[in-house]
Amino acid sequence: MTAVDLPAAPRVLIAEADPWVRDMLTELVLEVRCDADLKVCADGQQAWEWLTHHRPDLVIADWELPGTDGLSLLRGVRQQRRQPEVAFILMSSRSDTASVREAVPLAPTAYLTKPLNMDGLRQRLTDLLVKGEPVACDAPVLSAGLSLSHFLDNRREIADGAPLSMDVKLAVKISQRKAGLDVALLEQALRLDPHVTAVLIAAANSAEQHQGKATQTLSQALQVLGSVQSVNLLLSLTAKRGATLTDETLIARAQQFWELSRGTAEYARALGRLLELDQERCFCAGLLSRLGDLSVLRCLQDWLLAGGELDEEAIDAALDEYAAAFGSDLRRRWRMPLELRELIAAVYQFSGGVHSREALAMNVAAQMALLRPEDGLDGLANSKPARLLKIGTSELGRLRKK
Repeated sequence: MTAVDLPAAPRVLIAEADPWVRDMLTELVLEVRCDADLKVCADGQQAWEWLTHHRPDLVIADWELPGTDGLSLLRGVRQQRRQPEVAFILMSSRSDTASVREAVPLAPTAYLTKPLNMDGLRQRLTDLLVKGEPVACDAPVLSAGLSLSHFLDNRREIADGAPLSMDVKLAVKISQRKAGLDVALLEQALRLDPHVTAVLIAAANSAEQHQGKATQTLSQALQVLGSVQSVNLLLSLTAKRGATLTDETLIARAQQFWELSRGTAEYARALGRLLELDQERCFCAGLLSRLGDLSVLRCLQDWLLAGGELDEEAIDAALDEYAAAFGSDLRRRWRMPLELRELIAAVYQFSGGVHSREALAMNVAAQMALLRPEDGLDGLANSKPARLLKIGTSELGRLRKK
């Protein structure tokens, strides 16, 4: 197929209030047509204003949109009487007969109930967007003269988080049973992956935003999201560019941070058990404590893939300058619960004032994880957090042996 023969890039509108479902749909569309011209809206009014000035090839909209709902968008599009007719996929949590009958006269291309069947949706998108041969898209390249500092500055507000440390597709596969997905097995398989934990917690809090309950652990997130939506989100993570590191130097650095975060998490859980604290929340805070460092490494791989150069000195400088900011921005943008963010902050600093016992335990756990096998425990036992918790060298020694 020559350049002249290439199909025109389809224009697709996605209207969805939930940020994680929006992201999932975006990734799925780009997986099917990497050249798609996407417009993404969080509310129906914004979507309708765009529709009055543009003609999309496909609209994917949720019925339960704030402002103008998805059914009204569909009605408005059909009243425009555009030819050929605009393809319109209407999604909804409503599966009752009355709702279906209300939508059918407006001739949606598809009416899909949530949680979505992603395989089925992928096939529908392929049928609608792929005409003839699949389109190949080149990897993005760096702008002329762009420095690594400016590249990371630009990525800070849009970074996708950490690379995956676990084989997510394998975890989903081994968790399948005849009766359906075993959520407990899935949790066990993925419990040590910081990115998976962070994304599912953030998505669960988005899903629960009107119920006033903060989800703070992987187990809670899986219960809130349910098996289908959890798997949809997990598989969408694997489709993102840079989800898995490929550069050996960056993999080695990531391995250090994964081990450090897991060590902090395990010590935090052990201290939680010893001090009768919320063990799972402490474990989760420890696991997420190096999310900023790992996010920087993922962006550094994007830099390499786009044609940039990198050495050990540049990696060190990027981590020193950007890790804290990337982590803080991710936790804010993903709306992590305040209690969890405070525990993560306690990993890095301890100052004067009143601190919860959980925060003190997190600080001690982080210091424990940084100790080398040959290091003694007296210094840690004499630190203010350990003294306030009344933990001495004997208790620390027992934790270290576990």
